[in-house]
Amino acid sequence: MIVKDNITKRILFDPLINDVNELYICTAYATPTMLSWYIKNIYQKTICPIKISLIIGMVPIYGISQNAHENFLNILNDKRPQEIEKLECSYICDGPAVHSNIYIWAKNENPKFAFTGSASFVQNSFVGLHRQEFMVECDPIQTKNYYDSLVSRSIYINHSELEENVKLYSINPFLNNKEVSVSELEKEGEYVTLSLLTNSGETGKRSGLNWGQRPHRNPNEAYIPLPSIIAKSGFFPLEKKHFAAITDDRHQLILRIEQQNNKAITTPARNSDLGEYFRNRLGLANGDFISRSDLDRYGRTDVKFIKFDEETYYLDFSV
Repeated sequence: MIVKDNITKRILFDPLINDVNELYICTAYATPTMLSWYIKNIYQKTICPIKISLIIGMVPIYGISQNAHENFLNILNDKRPQEIEKLECSYICDGPAVHSNIYIWAKNENPKFAFTGSASFVQNSFVGLHRQEFMVECDPIQTKNYYDSLVSRSIYINHSELEENVKLYSINPFLNNKEVSVSELEKEGEYVTLSLLTNSGETGKRSGLNWGQRPHRNPNEAYIPLPSIIAKSGFFPLEKKHFAAITDDRHQLILRIEQQNNKAITTPARNSDLGEYFRNRLGLANGDFISRSDLDRYGRTDVKFIKFDEETYYLDFSV
């Protein structure tokens, strides 16, 4: 029996020290934020690069949000760390829906370890221990045979005919309208406004949007400053959990809170992604220093986050 704080270590990390190079997951529910978190935290924990194959099982009943689907695609298409040789993601598309949660570790398709239980592939199951989960070891060969039986009922998330087989829905009906106003979205949930300036009224010379403006760093590295009072308010997830932000220009960003006292909102895959995004919005070249005058010329010195749920936000930097 595997419970409480043993689950994450036993299921996702301990097997990596053994002679395995494949992880097969079939789970009732999964989120791109959990996949992003795992990819980030697998750093330097593998003996050899691994292949991850993920099947999400309850899609025939509930569908999947357009936002989650796009973030899964972004992760699939993004450059991966050397620890991950290959990444596959599929949705069950033919009924019945699959409510199983199984994790199988294998070497060249030969199963070595397998686990099953209540823990879906979501952060609330594995990060921060906010939910009581129960997992047990099971027969790896039988479990892999069960996994293989599900493959023919699934469809890769980048399949050309996916939308004919899977229901995609909007997490917020207002987002179906590209002309939606921020004031309408504000009525749908909590929101905070975060300044991109320091207390002196200027951009940070080596902090904030200019975090990477120092020797031997990527000059695009950036973070959004987060005041302590907001970090402690519960508005954003802490414990280095990942969360998704839909921007006003319809980009998808996966973010997390980090640094001492939770003072920074960053893009965990690469800190430079956030800086590249803002430089593009400001009409600057990659690596350029961002000044107060650049923000004034653009017409805004802050950003607004609107909270849809515990892992999904709207980021407004419109003028």
